Amino acid sequence: MAKYSFEFKKQIVLEYLSGKGSSDFLAKKHNVPQGKLVRNWIRNYNELGDDGLRRSRENKNYSFDFKLHVVELYLSSEVSYQDLAISQGINNYAMITKWVNDFRIAGPDALRPKKKGRKKSLDLKKKGKITESVVDVAMVDTSAEHVRQLEDELLKLRIENAYLKELRRLRLEEEALLKKQRESSTASEENSNEKIFSQ
Repeated sequence: MAKYSFEFKKQIVLEYLSGKGSSDFLAKKHNVPQGKLVRNWIRNYNELGDDGLRRSRENKNYSFDFKLHVVELYLSSEVSYQDLAISQGINNYAMITKWVNDFRIAGPDALRPKKKGRKKSLDLKKKGKITESVVDVAMVDTSAEHVRQLEDELLKLRIENAYLKELRRLRLEEEALLKKQRESSTASEENSNEKIFSQ
């Protein structure tokens, strides 16, 4: 997909807002492949102003908790990626798509920030012997890692549970609506049968 400048996008949005054509018309006029892209610019501009049209030059880092919160919102509601991005002040909704997909594949660990650089290792050969304190540290690290894995599993299950509860609620609403429709059709049949027999 071509990258468009802020000025170009703003020009098209302002043309749209001043009534110079529909999003599809302006897309054709300015050689933008899809009217949907223009509609996205308009929506972002209406919600976030100029920031909604700017490409962020800085790599914004989001915390693990924020990413998890956004993924949980998406999975437990019927909101679109774009609506969710706008509500959370993120101007690139594809980022949320990536977070959700990563979460579905690898769970909460996929949302954690990646450590940069080489792993630190203990050079035990140079020391000549392993001390008790080194062994204790290794045991604590393993235990902490295990606890983190369990916490991640718990988070994943909570999100899945919220999703299933929402799905169940929607299914029950649908069943109640169908039941009401059946009752009303049965009542109308009975009324028509009564009219036939009374004649």
